[in-house]
Amino acid sequence: MGPQPKRRRILLALTAAATVAAGTALPAGPAAAAEIPVGRGSYSDTRPPGTSGPVDNAGQPVTPKVTERVADRPVPTNDWWSSLAFKRAADNPYSLPMFGHPLSYRAVAGGLEVGYATEHVVVGGGVQYEFQHKADLTLGVAGLNSPDARADGWSDWTVSPYWAGGGRTLRATIGHGSPYVYAEATGGAAQITAAAAPQVFADDGNALGITVGGKHYALFAPTGSDWTVSGSTLSADLGGKDYYSVAVLPDPGAFETFSRYAFSFVTGSRVDWDYAQDQGRMNATYTLQTEAREGTETGTLQALYPHQWKHTSDQLTAYEYVSPRGTMKVREGSSFTTSQDVTGVLPALPESGGVDQGRLTAFVNEVADTAAVGRADTYWTGKALGRLAQVVPLADQVGATAARDKILGVMKARLEEWFTAGGETEFSYDAVWKTLTGYPASYGSDTELNDHHFHYGYYVMAAAVVAQYDPAWAADSAWGGMVRELIADAANPARDGDRYPFLRGFDVYAGHSWAAGHAGFAAGNNQEASSESVNLSAGLIMFGAATGDTELRDLGVYLLTTESEAVRNYWFDADEDAFPADFQHNTLGMVWSAGGAHATWWTGNPEEIHGINVLPVTGASLHLARDKAAIDRNLAEMERENGGPAVEWRELLWEFQALSNPAAAREAYAAGGGGTYAPEAGESWAHVYHWIHTLAATGAPDPTVTADSPTAAVFATGGTKTYAAHNYGATDQTVTFSDGKTLRVPARSSATETG
Repeated sequence: MGPQPKRRRILLALTAAATVAAGTALPAGPAAAAEIPVGRGSYSDTRPPGTSGPVDNAGQPVTPKVTERVADRPVPTNDWWSSLAFKRAADNPYSLPMFGHPLSYRAVAGGLEVGYATEHVVVGGGVQYEFQHKADLTLGVAGLNSPDARADGWSDWTVSPYWAGGGRTLRATIGHGSPYVYAEATGGAAQITAAAAPQVFADDGNALGITVGGKHYALFAPTGSDWTVSGSTLSADLGGKDYYSVAVLPDPGAFETFSRYAFSFVTGSRVDWDYAQDQGRMNATYTLQTEAREGTETGTLQALYPHQWKHTSDQLTAYEYVSPRGTMKVREGSSFTTSQDVTGVLPALPESGGVDQGRLTAFVNEVADTAAVGRADTYWTGKALGRLAQVVPLADQVGATAARDKILGVMKARLEEWFTAGGETEFSYDAVWKTLTGYPASYGSDTELNDHHFHYGYYVMAAAVVAQYDPAWAADSAWGGMVRELIADAANPARDGDRYPFLRGFDVYAGHSWAAGHAGFAAGNNQEASSESVNLSAGLIMFGAATGDTELRDLGVYLLTTESEAVRNYWFDADEDAFPADFQHNTLGMVWSAGGAHATWWTGNPEEIHGINVLPVTGASLHLARDKAAIDRNLAEMERENGGPAVEWRELLWEFQALSNPAAAREAYAAGGGGTYAPEAGESWAHVYHWIHTLAATGAPDPTVTADSPTAAVFATGGTKTYAAHNYGATDQTVTFSDGKTLRVPARSSATETG
């Protein structure tokens, strides 16, 4: 969703648009606001006068739609199921479609709609594909007519909706990758309504196999119960028990296998990551907690997305499902582990002979002479900070220390103003929604809880650059404490915290972040600028390294490594196996739960559609070079659509091209007026010039060579490799690369060698 110039919250020609913020200003609450000190900074416990917190699409305030049992837990907004807890549509107290994959869901008065979309539609004049939610079954309890549905519990990628009405209750547990729905029901018989009269292909009394609309399901009631079929209604007396389950089957022949795990109810889910630094690998284990409701079986079945099964050595079954992300493959067992190479990040590309020192110095001084960060909203302030942050290490490279220090001073001043409550800009904590919002807000960061990871990523990255040169500034007792508050809001790694939810924007199973705080769309949630999400992850790596916080650094490594693989699969279709065959595009501007769109929120301009998942270009963008052929296809499509080379954002697309074909990018820079016009608002000519001409000299990144440092990278041209690393520590470091090369890096410095 990440906002850009002249952005309006309008989805052009797409069917997924559903709700629009009314923008109504609400009373800010009590007149007397307390300032909560954090080091030398502070935030407010009350919104500024005249501003708003979360509202529905009628402009009315909303509170988390959860049961009393979990009322004190921070609600995970910006998740795949957030429309259950965030009542965005004023007339809908249940949910909008929620896409767990392979199943989709929707809460309604009578229970839980369940569907399995195996076919897609291409809509919006060919720019969007959707695997739309359509109910095959509605799971409930006989006589249930609930006035609403609420979240009654959640874990890393599962959630439990809850209904109550007329003396009946229903609690279901659903999740990413789960072919099962686990139901707990009281007050009546289990009742399932099918979209059409089902065909029964297996009947074992309490276990029933049915086909509805070409989809195959298995229904499991407690032992001793029996399913009855009357038209399109299926019911089972639970015999004094309070549970049943339903599974979508890959094919009717899977009935027996799925029956084996019917009563091994999933009660929770958890990811654990381990950065094996010496190997340059990120290992992540995804585990389901289960409880045997009958018998002793505690195993289960779970479907893996492509970004997962492509990186696991765990045994998989032959079962497969269709999904908007491509084929999902099934694992028999309660856990699996993925292992991926880590692509490093750098505070800047290394020094090289390809850069004219005088030209770069002039560009750097130009930035310093005009350095300013206005009092804009959180997004545009962040963009301005990000622009300056990328120039600081370049000033260092050319010895322009006065320019460097001036830019750092401007960055510090604006960060400190934002990090102090009571002024024109501030951060305010909402104790109801457990979130920290910056005011002035923008693009629904207040009313919809959108995009916090996009906005705050720029602040964290800027703070990491300041910390690189002034560690004392970043101490928790100084201004680092407020940086950590922003990190906790957007990417809190603690599951048991009482102030912020676990990894607010990041969906650990989907492998990427979501942008909408409420997910209140017919197509589920969405994310546009995946690169702005990566910007936050890189900021965590760099800020963690600069402050000696290896846990924070490793969190950033996990998030970036995981999202990088999701981006290559689901935004850029690098392996050409994710998008439907009849979808005539090879890149997406935004990913939706139900599919994807070759579009942006604010324009159909090809240059910006192809550029939105590139900006901001930083030392974290190196991961994009893992798929040089995908970059070439992407840019070739852009030129076809555009009728020629880019005009808007052309400098961003040259930088993107430089990750694949640096020589061609340098030629495009020379021919396209590089350095002579105003670049995209988050860019500067100092950075663009340095990026393109450095890569023209060193060659594009070589992701086949890894390192035992997360802030190291290799570049290659012909038979020559350039090794680069930055050492944030206070003592010298030796970095070892996977091809055997070692590089000694002095304390708090960068080093480069060619070999």
